[in-house]
Amino acid sequence: MMHSAPASSEQQALLLAVLGEGDVAPLLQWVATGSAAKEQLWRRGLQAYRANGQALAERALTAAYPVVTQLMGEENFARLSRHFWTRQPPLCGDMACWGGTLAAFVEAAPQLAGDPYLADVARLEWLLHEAGSAADADADPSSFSLLTSCDPQDITLTLGAGTALLESPYPVASIVNAHLLGRPSLQEAGQRLNAGTAEQAVVWRQGFAPHTRDVSPAEYLLLSRLLAGQSLSSALEALDPSFDFSAWLGTAVQSGLVSGARYLATTGGKT
Repeated sequence: MMHSAPASSEQQALLLAVLGEGDVAPLLQWVATGSAAKEQLWRRGLQAYRANGQALAERALTAAYPVVTQLMGEENFARLSRHFWTRQPPLCGDMACWGGTLAAFVEAAPQLAGDPYLADVARLEWLLHEAGSAADADADPSSFSLLTSCDPQDITLTLGAGTALLESPYPVASIVNAHLLGRPSLQEAGQRLNAGTAEQAVVWRQGFAPHTRDVSPAEYLLLSRLLAGQSLSSALEALDPSFDFSAWLGTAVQSGLVSGARYLATTGGKT
């Protein structure tokens, strides 16, 4: 495996200068020894790098967090994006992979303490963002025959692409769907927020479109066990007997949340 060489002091100083931090005076001796014209040209270049980086950060984060952008307002979110860029700059060239720690950044910001639900909205939006590029989970209808031909201890369900869970003390699924889909309405989502309604959300991708919705505690428990790779028997045993698994499975398959069934790796059965 190849390892990158440690950055020189000049490279580190240049990075800090691009991010708008540090003293540029030492760099002027390194980069632009000579005429004032060279120094001015270098300063203009540095300003261009800063502006381009900040603009790229704003576009990347706005694409990943459209609801947080709406909740904060475009101007405020732009300022947040620029500040986030200086504190946690990208570590790779793919900007689509950058921004996953914004929720923690928002949560720690004193200026946003009055809107504590924003961090969980950001967490849910990042899960949706990740689901959009998650590896495909092709539907396998024939595999559902395992449900009738095998011991539930030996099999489990295959979940759709990007499936993830988020438990929040705020109605995050309602807030996100109200802004993105108009269902529920913004008024209804606001009422749930004011009422202190907690929600457990599931995220998955159907086709090319990521989705999220609020789920019941029973469904949340079932999905969390399936995500952990437990057998269907283990996933179902802790559920209330009133939970209608057959009805749930039909809806889950239709929506793409469940794509098939498979043997557990420990059973030695065919996948």
